[in-house]
Amino acid sequence: MHFVEAKGILPAQNGMNLYRGCTHGCIYCDSRSKCYQFTHDFEDIEVKQNAPELLEKALRSKRKKCMIGTGAMCDPYMHCEEQLQLTRRCLEIIDRYGFGVAIQTKSDRILRDLPLLKSINEKARCVVQMTLTTYDEELCRILEPNVCTTRERVKALQIFHENSIPTVVWLSPILPFINDTRENVEGILNYCIQTGVSGIICFGMGMTLREGDREYFYAALDRHFPGMKERYHKRYGYAYEVPSDRSRELMQLFYRKCRENNIICEVEKCFEYLRELPERYEQLTLF
Repeated sequence: MHFVEAKGILPAQNGMNLYRGCTHGCIYCDSRSKCYQFTHDFEDIEVKQNAPELLEKALRSKRKKCMIGTGAMCDPYMHCEEQLQLTRRCLEIIDRYGFGVAIQTKSDRILRDLPLLKSINEKARCVVQMTLTTYDEELCRILEPNVCTTRERVKALQIFHENSIPTVVWLSPILPFINDTRENVEGILNYCIQTGVSGIICFGMGMTLREGDREYFYAALDRHFPGMKERYHKRYGYAYEVPSDRSRELMQLFYRKCRENNIICEVEKCFEYLRELPERYEQLTLF
């Protein structure tokens, strides 16, 4: 990893990225795409070492409390967070100033900060987002090799539910010919139901492939699924959107299971849920 002094940390949309790059090794990661203009290797993590100071300055100047997001482009609980504790320091600042947080991860390392997240949720609001893609544990270890498996993430979701912290699951991506099966999707949905998630974000059954991401993904297919790269080439060519041929069937299953269990399943409604900071919290901070 290498350290930089960032010029800013919190844009107008209130979503911050404390790191750039990732060490989880997920074979499908869109953040590898060249359009994001990385000037260093993806696994050489860029650490925005002055992020806590920038965040405190930004929160101090805000006239209205809001939800602060993190984890959209890089996981805030990568391996280096164990030593650096950059995410934890930023959460402490969010807690101190009475803001809410919507935090997204694939890692059960987030449980380290459970007391802090509970404090934020009591003062304002905390929503934990967890990505689940693969019900089968062995397949999960291939697709997402350097992070805890789906079952371990589900245990974390259950712990947050038991501590009254709301959760949202990202059901994305679903890889054609690999995990686009009814068994896989239904298994994940059952996990979501069991752990009482509030919403599931799903952009459709499939994935996206761009320059940079595509090459890494195809190299992984050659290692783990011989002949699969050729199948992708024949079916999709160099398309950006790579939908599953079973998308219609699987989306029907998704919507039915969500609606039967009162889980928010429309993408925009999920985002509204993540941005929502109830008025009562905003008023309490005035006194």
